[in-house]
Amino acid sequence: MRRTGQNISIVVNNLTVSYNDLGSDNHQVIIFIHGFPFNKAMWNKQLEHLKENYRVIAYDIRGFGDSEIGSDNFSINLFANDLIDFMDALKIEKAIICGLSMGGYIALNAIARYPERFEALILSDSSCIADTKETKAKRLLSIENIMDKGVKSYADASIKNFFTTESCDSQHEEIAFVKTMITDTPKTTLCKTLVALAERNETCSILPEIKVPVHIIVGEQDNITPLKFAQFMNEQIKDSSLSIIPQTGHLANIENATKFNDQLTQFADWFVQSYLDHKMEEVSLSVSPIKDNKKDKLLTFKAS
Repeated sequence: MRRTGQNISIVVNNLTVSYNDLGSDNHQVIIFIHGFPFNKAMWNKQLEHLKENYRVIAYDIRGFGDSEIGSDNFSINLFANDLIDFMDALKIEKAIICGLSMGGYIALNAIARYPERFEALILSDSSCIADTKETKAKRLLSIENIMDKGVKSYADASIKNFFTTESCDSQHEEIAFVKTMITDTPKTTLCKTLVALAERNETCSILPEIKVPVHIIVGEQDNITPLKFAQFMNEQIKDSSLSIIPQTGHLANIENATKFNDQLTQFADWFVQSYLDHKMEEVSLSVSPIKDNKKDKLLTFKAS
């Protein structure tokens, strides 16, 4: 029997996984994967916004939030396997997957190996490229700083990379919220994940093979995964769509939740309507020889 609510848990591969599960059983499922170094709480405003019309799930990746860390070495491969095992545990055969930053890396890794589990994909402030030597070196330096100076120092140093300068000066509640998510994360989890991020493989080569609808969302002033990365993925994934959130940095869903939610809802609603239309067309064709050659097509647009 399905359990609903916030901060509920399920055992997956002998690990306790914490998650939020809201909305009706009869609605389209959207699973949200958080970025690094955050947890499922980063999606609170999206779940609240969508829960009336969708079944929305956000979970803590192993070691983050209230999920157990386990003993395995971390890798994006492992996290992607965890996603599929989590879906199996909840008896979800297919879903729309929405991942931000690291969550996008996990989603791309998973869709490359388990394409049949995806109905659609939303990539927010993410990328398909592997770390450069310079970026790997920065991650290793971050590990040293976390061990020497502590998590609070790491959180203070990182926050300016997640928001625009204007938001750092004005969005005090959001800044405090993000800092708390970081400081609540154990050192071991942070360090093991930084290694996983540094060692991940590129997924750019699989983009042309993606067959499901894909929507890409990016903050216009994202300095971690810049707009050009989103535009490249948009060009490589056939019929994908792109939303640019103005005056927003890496955490578009928190810094400008209203516009982010608008774009998220537009895509999800389009997908559901397109899916229903397709099913109705299949039923019609099963009783009629008349063919309709019209095809739905996503448009690339910029949020105003």
